[in-house]
Amino acid sequence: MTIDTQYKVQGNVAVITLDNPPVNGLGYETRAGIVASLDRAAADPAVAAIVLTGAGKLFSGGADIREFNTPKALAEPTLHTVIRAVEDCAKPVIAAIGGACMGGGLELALGCHFRVAAPQASIALPEVRLGLLPGAGGTQRLPRAVGVEAALNMIVTGVSIAAGQFRNTALLDELVDGDVLEGALAFAQRVVAERRPRKHLRDMRIDYTNADGFFQFARNAVTATAKRLPAPVKCVDAVAAAVAMPFEDGLRYERELFRQLLLTPESRALRHAFFAERAAAKIPGVPRETPTRRVETIAVIGAGTMGTGIAMAFLNAGMPVTLLEMTGDALDRGMSTIRGNYESSVAKGKLAREQLDRAMALLKPTLAYDDVRSVDLVIEAVFEEMDIKRQVFQKLDAIAKPGAILATNTSTLDVNAIAAVTRRPQDVIGLHFFSPANVMKLLEVVRGAKTGDEVLLTALEVTKRIRKTAVVAGVCDGFIGNRMIEHYLRQAMFLLEEGASPSQVDQALERFGMAMGPFRMSDLAGNDVGWRIRKRRYVERPEMRYSRIADRLCEQGRLGQKAGLGWYRYASGRREAIPDPAVEALIEAYRQEIGMTSRKITHDEIADRCVLALVNEGARLLEEGIALRASDIDVVYLTGYGFPLYRGGPMLYADMLGLFNVQRTMRRFAGNPNADPAFWEPAPLLARLAAEGKNFNGE
Repeated sequence: MTIDTQYKVQGNVAVITLDNPPVNGLGYETRAGIVASLDRAAADPAVAAIVLTGAGKLFSGGADIREFNTPKALAEPTLHTVIRAVEDCAKPVIAAIGGACMGGGLELALGCHFRVAAPQASIALPEVRLGLLPGAGGTQRLPRAVGVEAALNMIVTGVSIAAGQFRNTALLDELVDGDVLEGALAFAQRVVAERRPRKHLRDMRIDYTNADGFFQFARNAVTATAKRLPAPVKCVDAVAAAVAMPFEDGLRYERELFRQLLLTPESRALRHAFFAERAAAKIPGVPRETPTRRVETIAVIGAGTMGTGIAMAFLNAGMPVTLLEMTGDALDRGMSTIRGNYESSVAKGKLAREQLDRAMALLKPTLAYDDVRSVDLVIEAVFEEMDIKRQVFQKLDAIAKPGAILATNTSTLDVNAIAAVTRRPQDVIGLHFFSPANVMKLLEVVRGAKTGDEVLLTALEVTKRIRKTAVVAGVCDGFIGNRMIEHYLRQAMFLLEEGASPSQVDQALERFGMAMGPFRMSDLAGNDVGWRIRKRRYVERPEMRYSRIADRLCEQGRLGQKAGLGWYRYASGRREAIPDPAVEALIEAYRQEIGMTSRKITHDEIADRCVLALVNEGARLLEEGIALRASDIDVVYLTGYGFPLYRGGPMLYADMLGLFNVQRTMRRFAGNPNADPAFWEPAPLLARLAAEGKNFNGE
């Protein structure tokens, strides 16, 4: 047998164990090992039955992602061949499902003659989340096993369901409360003793009344929620084929739909996002054997919006948090905010009262720096001013224990300058959470010039514990996300100067797929945030051109939703953005002031200018080494800035457009008489890759 598949005979039962960590993926060696083991068991007269199981605490997570886009993925025996070998085996094959059984793993189990499982085992066909559908019979066998409606829901959503919920269905022959392998061996003995005939799901007939009407309803419902993703609707079509066609015809139809989806840009984008998130955790140049530090206790300095959200992120992970503020009123407000957020979750049924009590018991409020002396990780979340942050770090340097990690939540400031006020710059790192920090998935881990490797790796471990997606960034103004978004917003402002309205710009970018347009986003974040940054830019970067429309808006006190007025107006207690004639008048007055004649601007021009501004700055970040890889930038924008998942992130989007076309479009924009030609000068990396016919992601 191969090292990925173990074979052992116990009495008169052969046990084939999938052993391909971390998820017992069905790679080439594993597939070949299964078929070889089946042949060995079939040829052994002492073997009366076969149990197929997985090593560790799971059955199989499906395809081996390490083989994606390699010849091995399509090499025989394919998963189709393996499943057919299982079905055709003359001796009964029993799947023993002790843990996760997903994707191709579930399709393999569906091909077995019998299945036993632990009640808590996770059952899923998640291919839709990669823009695909199950391609090895899952859409044909699962409806026969659990019924049409249950199968369709699983396949269209990709949700995981506990095996116990499939009691009394053809999916499972027995639920095992104890050791699943022992239960499967005992079940195999009964199958042999009772001479039970081998069962094939493929032979089951599906009778479903008014199938055409049901599937049309399902198509309509899925189309309304799929958000330009073709896979969910194709999933409906495949399950409909299981009802309408003979099994073999349905299998061929499923395979054809799978091939169609594999070639769509949406599936490419979803698969790119899947791999990009995993690649982001890999840091070149850091030895694997680098030790990490123990982090069990946390302190957060500052109980404002960010500080309270950060505290909740750790409380939700069961980690004790000390929350420090300078005044009792500020501390009380912070504690009230945290409790209020938890109370709201309880009221909505999203959190049990016991969970609230447990979280609050882990939270220690304090006004004294002495109370953070012994914690393992301190996160500063005070006002975004360098002098204030330096003062905080000087105090932390004086009192924090040796080996404590000192982190700043700054969104734009120089982490190296903050670290320089301490005697331990190797222990200083940036942890840039996104608001609301207890909800947003993204966390930029900012590696200072002197940040130690073990501190970096520890930060990445901690990120996993609080269920965030980490992307490592170098030190620059704004790191990855905010440095890029500044140019996106600059271009949005120039569009206002030239004739667009805030609502038109927002509509164009939301039509492109952004979760929220730039002006609604600014109102939500607070327009004073950008105003403060621009004031700093006017001093530090006087050569950089900015529209002053946003400054005029802020000067009128229109700071966004919190003020009830921003780029839009907001009714009391409501978040609906209502276009305001006063803003249109302000913009028109500014156009007259600078001598700009308004022109008609298309939605396509708006989307292209704003998105390509992101791409060009992203290319500069790559060349400077601020971002480690193009896919890291995509992860930042998919998880933190509402970039549409089906486009894969700004850098993949540029790759799919073709960098030659991107550069050509940018040069056209530079020819606009109102444009800043320097803005549209292609970044050297972009120009070089375009000239060489290459792309950012090497795909």
